[in-house]
Amino acid sequence: MASTGLAVFDTTLQKTHAWLKDVMRELGTEDRNKAYLALRSVLHALRDRLTVEEVAQLGAQLPMLIRGFYYEGWDPTDKPVKERRKEDFLRHVYERFKTTRSGEPDVDPETVARAVFRVLARRVSEGEIEDVVHILPRELRELWPEPVRA
Repeated sequence: MASTGLAVFDTTLQKTHAWLKDVMRELGTEDRNKAYLALRSVLHALRDRLTVEEVAQLGAQLPMLIRGFYYEGWDPTDKPVKERRKEDFLRHVYERFKTTRSGEPDVDPETVARAVFRVLARRVSEGEIEDVVHILPRELRELWPEPVRA
């Protein structure tokens, strides 16, 4: 991997690549851009449903580069979003994915959400994931891996 000349940047690039590889594996794709869009789309949809405090606590556990696109475009006004249905959440994932690619996405938003949640469950502390999942409505909790939901 190319060196940026700054250890902190090299480290976050390495960690971000590892996260993207995990998402690619979960989605069964070799498309790094698709993995990035999936991770970004789900993180944005999740972020908008968390309290401001929980957004910050989750963000603190993300690699610096991922944390940057997690917060990108965030406006904490009127947050968290009060939508309680899984279909509403998945529509946001789909729309965010669609707006970042030309044309219609070739993804199933539920598959994407479940894949990213599996990666988050492995890479973020158990306590933080429990806090995040606890805040979510029951229908959204169903998208997380079984051990996390319990």
